[in-house]
Amino acid sequence: QVHLMESGGGLVQPGGSLRLSCAASGLTLNLLNIGWVRQAPGKEREAVSCIKSGDPTTYYLDSVKGRFTISRDIAQNRVYLQMNSLNADDTAVYYCVTGDCRRDQFYFSASPFSYWGQGTPVTVSS
Repeated sequence: QVHLMESGGGLVQPGGSLRLSCAASGLTLNLLNIGWVRQAPGKEREAVSCIKSGDPTTYYLDSVKGRFTISRDIAQNRVYLQMNSLNADDTAVYYCVTGDCRRDQFYFSASPFSYWGQGTPVTVSS
């Protein structure tokens, strides 16, 4: 059985940092395109970042470029999202998701062929 599980969210002050972690069971993350999708209250889901299987291609939403970094730990079978200089607009539930990672976009869906974690909430507030 396949599970993705996010951790690392929480409450942080503006300008602070968090590192989100996505752990997998039942699949090898290094063989998949993995991304982070967030959903803020009352807003649509948006792709934040992704990392492609087999090559260093990554994607970042324009508003997080230079602040967020996605990475893999193959030995730990984890994908991380390092988030720095957080602001209120980053407040959302962040999901680890499988999908199609391109340089200009991360394509994700809620189809039975994609995997989602349960989400980890990030709140940026003073």
